[in-house]
Amino acid sequence: MGLQNTKGSGAKRANIVMLGLNSAGKSTLLYKLRYKDAFQTIPTVGFNVDMIEAGKDFTLTFWDVGGQKKMREHWSSFLEDTDGLLYVVDSSDKQRLEESRREFGLILKNESIKNIPVVVLANKQDLPGALNAEEITRRFRMKKYCSDRNWYVQPCCAITGEGLAEAFQRVATFAKQYHKSKETFTILK
Repeated sequence: MGLQNTKGSGAKRANIVMLGLNSAGKSTLLYKLRYKDAFQTIPTVGFNVDMIEAGKDFTLTFWDVGGQKKMREHWSSFLEDTDGLLYVVDSSDKQRLEESRREFGLILKNESIKNIPVVVLANKQDLPGALNAEEITRRFRMKKYCSDRNWYVQPCCAITGEGLAEAFQRVATFAKQYHKSKETFTILK
């Protein structure tokens, strides 16, 4: 996204890609952010797109991409031209935690998101035995994987909406900063 098309209107847009295993809660989170309601969602085949305003003149476009195995091989095509990664983890599903971490590691290896900020949502905090943010930070080796970028782990619950406002704020702030650094870089080029 060049400078030309953002200059005129003064409004800026940032793309945020939402990834995570199927049933991690991506679509529910997006609905809750957008409509303040929890909907009964069905598994996402393909992707959902939603635009949410983050303050004056700044809009975030969320790409909520399906997490089924067959969809994951297409994840990388969503990583082009993105300003932030929102990775959703079902903190209560200990069986699939390793699988989720593996997929997360693979995404971060992708060249097109080299310094992109990452917010990991430790979802389903309302469920018994859910791992807290510290535990997810440790298990997902955040300090090692994300040493080259801004990152944050936010505990949340898509159903009650707990932690979502903070997560959104964090994503918006990171995306704004990243967007700015990208524009500066474009000018310098």
